[in-house]
Amino acid sequence: MGITKRELFTEEQNELAALAKALAHPARIAIISHLLNASECINSDLVKELGLAQATVSQHLRELKAVGIIRGTIEGVSICYCINPERWRNVQELFDQFFNQFKNSCSNC
Repeated sequence: MGITKRELFTEEQNELAALAKALAHPARIAIISHLLNASECINSDLVKELGLAQATVSQHLRELKAVGIIRGTIEGVSICYCINPERWRNVQELFDQFFNQFKNSCSNC
């Protein structure tokens, strides 16, 4: 889908697609799981936890930060990341609305 086709879809559809894309990598799911359990962490902890290169972890963190799922603060030479609680609730709400559209009314398929 080309970038110019975004206008064919609702704002909610575009947002949900961007979130799904950001979640569509197992390393990002692992990062989120780690942050949910730890409340916060420093980037080097994630490198040790995931076993991935620093540059790879940084790229995944950028993707998650771009959609607002995580936020980071600089503390000296380290960056401390955590889940953005407001956005996390918003993400849950968007996916809930999407999945709750299903009405098992079609018995022919």
